[in-house]
Amino acid sequence: MAGKFPAISITGPRQSGKTTLVKACFPHYQYFSLEDPDIRLLAEQDPRSFLSGSEKGIILDEVQRLPQLFSYIQGIADTNRRPGRFILTGSQNFLLLENISQSLAGRVAILKLLPLSITELHHAQIKEPDYESCLLKGFYPGLFDRDIEPSDFYPHYLQTYVERDIRMLKNINDLSMFIRFVKMCAGRTGQLVNLSSLANDSGISVPTAKSWISLLEASYIIFLLEPHYRNMTRRLVKAPKLYFTDTGLLCHLLGIKNKEQLSLHYLKGNIFENMIMGELMKAKLNQGLEPSLTFWRDKTGHEVDCILEEGNSLMPVEIKAGRTFQEEYLKGIKYYRKLAGENLPSILIYGGNQEYTVENVIILPYFSAGDAALRIISARDDEE
Repeated sequence: MAGKFPAISITGPRQSGKTTLVKACFPHYQYFSLEDPDIRLLAEQDPRSFLSGSEKGIILDEVQRLPQLFSYIQGIADTNRRPGRFILTGSQNFLLLENISQSLAGRVAILKLLPLSITELHHAQIKEPDYESCLLKGFYPGLFDRDIEPSDFYPHYLQTYVERDIRMLKNINDLSMFIRFVKMCAGRTGQLVNLSSLANDSGISVPTAKSWISLLEASYIIFLLEPHYRNMTRRLVKAPKLYFTDTGLLCHLLGIKNKEQLSLHYLKGNIFENMIMGELMKAKLNQGLEPSLTFWRDKTGHEVDCILEEGNSLMPVEIKAGRTFQEEYLKGIKYYRKLAGENLPSILIYGGNQEYTVENVIILPYFSAGDAALRIISARDDEE
């Protein structure tokens, strides 16, 4: 992208590795963090001089902290459209994209960086002994790079998020109520979003719940998976499903501290599903592409956890935490195939270690799920 656009924007949650990535990709660029008040003051007082070094390339970290810079960047980019001149990063998607849409539309490529994927960890020779360890630890690079325990990392991560990002994005008077709301969301991971129920349980209004959901999504704490609407039946649910960007933070919010507590927790299957959804998203985003993931569910309760879409191809995907394949795992896929009127190639991602095929369903182990699933659907689309 840096060879095609004057500016590159990289967004993602705090501590996902954006700064490390851009410094590694552009080692000779000048680097400025606008989190630093001295740097921010310098840029605010004389933006033209501050950006004068951009001729050789400049990295502006947390650029949404100074929105007025975007107009100056636009002017420079229009005067000299040399590609790859500005590298912009930010952890607040809403503020960053709002400024980009106003000033840099057509001049910037927008990329997203989530925490590490299981595939990336394996490439770095880092392998957790089982998926429970993955769920509990999560995937933020600092947990591996600096060998920080999740019990130390996530309380500080949450505190930093609330004190810095939330206060900047929204004037929330009662932060303890907001934290309670986030924990209520954690208890609904992998479930349909019901704003009325969420608002009632959190002691807030429905409009406030809707606003706070948008806030969590904009700051990459959660993501929403939209329902699949393509034909078959009109009796489909219309509400999205809620997932957390990282299962380590999710487990922290749920008060799960070890494998014993996780194994007995009523949401264990949902947390596993959350991890796999994240892996599917990362596999797509790490190719510089927007994820085309939905789920399918009718109002009688029949459901397929995920529908992968690639070109003209649709592929149903079921996600099960069990380590041993069971015939009942295919129930949702079979029902979906029946409605579709064809024996669609499908995928089941489970907690086991073996890969094989049953009834035209490819069974994939959790640790290769994301990249393997996208490879399969891409190959099928190429055939068609």
